[in-house]
Amino acid sequence: MRLKIFPLLLVVLFASFSLFGQPSKPKVLTANQIIEMIEAKVTCPWAAETVDTFKAGNPQDNVTGIAVCMFADMNVLKMAVAEKCNLIIAHEPTFYSHLDGTKILENDPVFQEKIKYINDNKLIIWRFHDHIHRTRPDGIYMGMIEKLGWAKNQIDSTMVRFRFDKVKLSDFIAQLKLKFPESDFRVVGNPDMIVTGVALAVGAPGSSSHMKLLQEKNIDLLIAGEAPEWETYQYVNDAVLQGKNKAVIFIGHTNSEEAGMDYCSRWLKGFVPQSIKIQYMKNGSSFKTY
Repeated sequence: MRLKIFPLLLVVLFASFSLFGQPSKPKVLTANQIIEMIEAKVTCPWAAETVDTFKAGNPQDNVTGIAVCMFADMNVLKMAVAEKCNLIIAHEPTFYSHLDGTKILENDPVFQEKIKYINDNKLIIWRFHDHIHRTRPDGIYMGMIEKLGWAKNQIDSTMVRFRFDKVKLSDFIAQLKLKFPESDFRVVGNPDMIVTGVALAVGAPGSSSHMKLLQEKNIDLLIAGEAPEWETYQYVNDAVLQGKNKAVIFIGHTNSEEAGMDYCSRWLKGFVPQSIKIQYMKNGSSFKTY
């Protein structure tokens, strides 16, 4: 009996190895399928009207890799090609306006060269702005609070308000500069004022949002991305001239949100198949100060 069973066992073992021992094929997904996974993962309803749409490329193309960034600028496009990432997920516009309208750019040489590069390399660009902010927790604020190391200073669930031990504004600026060593800030405020209550307003939510935060009794300092100089700047300037304990530090739009897209790249890795490479690509500031 043993002589008859032994060959049968060999056949079973060989069949098992053939079935389970071979590596499985990497899962292939289109850009549309990746975005559908994102839509299913956010905690907010998907808005009928949103800027979170495809800006270039064919959504039905298979994804070879994903580049996550703040801006799909020429440097990121070239890095994506080098890294074989044909899907680019960007937080901000690709074609220089909030709605990415291209009609007025049709004959523009800058636009023409950029779109030619995108098309020649079969890149797909999708914007992820509205829903990464609306999901809970807000992915951009998550990344920024992590970068700043302010989680312990949060005083409520909004991810906007923070409490610090008493510190002079000048010293607070020096500590903030350690997080952004290559950047300059714009500051309105008395360098000797004492800061305890801080509000964070990333990006450009509008000066009315800035002012509402600064109107709060327990907020001394606003950390903001950017605003027109005739709005928040002048509001805080008048407050300072009136002797009020208020200040604002503008760290720049990119600085105020880019860490959120780093967080986004790690968030995506939590549900996108591991066979699809996901890489965060840092933009840094698009301008220099002199």
